[in-house]
Amino acid sequence: MTPPLDTAATESLLAFWRDAGVDACFGDAPVDRTHVEPPPALKAVARATASVAVTPDADDALADARRVSAEADTLEALAAAVSGFRGCPLIGMGARQAVFSRGNPEAPVMIIGEGPGAEEDELGQPFVGKAGRLLDRMLVEAGLEGRVFITNTVFWRPPGNRTPTAAEQAVCAPFIERAFALLRPKVVLLLGAAAIKSVLSTDEGIMRLRGQWKEWRLAEGAVSAPAMPTLHPAFLLRQPMAKREAWADMLSLSVRLEEIEGALTHGTQNCPKKG
Repeated sequence: MTPPLDTAATESLLAFWRDAGVDACFGDAPVDRTHVEPPPALKAVARATASVAVTPDADDALADARRVSAEADTLEALAAAVSGFRGCPLIGMGARQAVFSRGNPEAPVMIIGEGPGAEEDELGQPFVGKAGRLLDRMLVEAGLEGRVFITNTVFWRPPGNRTPTAAEQAVCAPFIERAFALLRPKVVLLLGAAAIKSVLSTDEGIMRLRGQWKEWRLAEGAVSAPAMPTLHPAFLLRQPMAKREAWADMLSLSVRLEEIEGALTHGTQNCPKKG
C-alpha cells in the first residue's frame, strides 16, 4: 500500500531544490508524483498569469527604465521613478503598489532579495514579513542594524509569490544598478538564487555560490563592490538547519566590511596634510 503523501514535507523539499538552483528534471516522460489539486483561488491566479501575453514592447520598456533611472540623482528621486514606471509586466498582475526599498540611504551595505510578498505589497516596503523579521534579527546580531539599504530584483509582487521571470528582473535591473551607483556600498549581500542569478548574471546554483565572495561591477560608471551570495531568509524558515551556513555568510560580510572601513580609515589617517 502506498503511504499517504506528506504535502508539507514535499513542498519543503521542492523549495530546497528550487533555491539550490535545480529548475529542470529529466526522464523518458514527465511524471507528476506530487500533484495536489490547487484551491480555486490559485487556479484563478494561474489562469490570469497565463493569459497575460509577453509584451511586444519589452525593448521599449527596458530603454525607458534605463532613461528614467539615469535621470534620478538621488535615491529618493529613484524611488519616485520606480513608482511612476509602467513598463514591468508584473504591474498588471494584481500588485497593489511598487515596493522599492527601506533602510539607510547612506548605508555601507546593500541587500538585494527576490521580490515583494503579500505583506510587502500591502505595506510598500521590502522584507517586512516573517522572512524580513528574521533578516533584521540577523543584522542586529551581526552588528549591522541601521547600516543596510534593502531592495529586491523586482518591485511588484509576482502573482502567487512565484519567482520573478528573467524578463521581469531585466526591466527592473536599471533601477537596481542606479541604486548601486548612487549608494556606492562597500559590500553587497545577495539573498537567494533569483537575486544571485539576476545580479551576477550566472546560472550556477546557490549551494555552489553561497559563502563565496564575488565582484559586482557595473558595465558603465566604474562602480563595483564585493558581493556575498547567501540563502534567502524565507528558505531558512523552511529549512532551519541551514541557518548555520547563512549566519556564517553574514559574519563573513560583517568582517569584510570592518576590514574595508578599517583600511579606509587607516589610509585617511596616513595621508599627508596639504599646505
